[in-house]
Amino acid sequence: MIEKRMAKFLVVISGPTGIGKTAVSIKVAQHFCTEIVSCDSRQIYRELSIGTAVPSPEELSAVPHHFIHSHSVRESYNASRYETEALQLLEKLFLKNNILLLVGGSMLYVDAICKGIDAMPDADLEIRATLKKQLEQEGLESLRLQLKQLDPEYYQNVDLKNPNRIVHALEISLLTGKPYSSFLSKTPKERPFNILKIGLNCDREILHRRINLRVDQMVENGLIAEARKLYPYRSLNALNTVGYRELFSFFDGDISREKAIELIKRNSRRYARKQLTWFRRDDEMQWFEPGQIPEIIDCISQRIV
Repeated sequence: MIEKRMAKFLVVISGPTGIGKTAVSIKVAQHFCTEIVSCDSRQIYRELSIGTAVPSPEELSAVPHHFIHSHSVRESYNASRYETEALQLLEKLFLKNNILLLVGGSMLYVDAICKGIDAMPDADLEIRATLKKQLEQEGLESLRLQLKQLDPEYYQNVDLKNPNRIVHALEISLLTGKPYSSFLSKTPKERPFNILKIGLNCDREILHRRINLRVDQMVENGLIAEARKLYPYRSLNALNTVGYRELFSFFDGDISREKAIELIKRNSRRYARKQLTWFRRDDEMQWFEPGQIPEIIDCISQRIV
């Protein structure tokens, strides 16, 4: 096991989608001659590239990256599995590095490493919407049976006539891959390394323009063709994400191409707001703008001395 007395530091670089985490983290990693562990819940999938803004081949070759295109959308993957695999990797990487970077904006994945996911996660509106639709189409008994399978302990105690409680328990279970009951009366886990959290943000209007421009660039780079190849797998949870979900609706004939692109931009902006709300709750996060790389490096240097 890694011991804190060895002064090992995990530097978390996070923030909203489109803020420029990749570019900043590469500069920081190069300065400290270290490696990057991704905590992006979609960049791990090798079938997803354009729609997840995976680092370019040049960026990947500039600094060693981990958990980029490491799994398939066909695999069952969640924050619980990521916590286990990433901690195992960190232990190995810390044998040759005193500093490592954890980079990404997937809130639950960041917390899985920094705190452990025994802490109750926030709601996931996408999963909740899917469960609500299931409730409408199949009835409450369908959700009861699903809860009985995923969390028999909570099934024995919950009010089975209360759809809101059943939906919430299923939402957490599906989001994390762990029974909802396992999150009750738990405390954050201790980690065998020091953690320094760096948050990236900028003026909201600037961020929105960056997001809109990035979506336009994704479309220009072939996002629609990429999504069309993945259309047969649209029911997989890995593809229930912004950038693909909207295009699947376009392929189904429910909306126009232009409307799909407009919704990708809107939903990306909404996701960015959700990310900022989540990360701002963390008093340990130190905030910088993407252009403040010297200040970020100085902040890290002062902490690790």
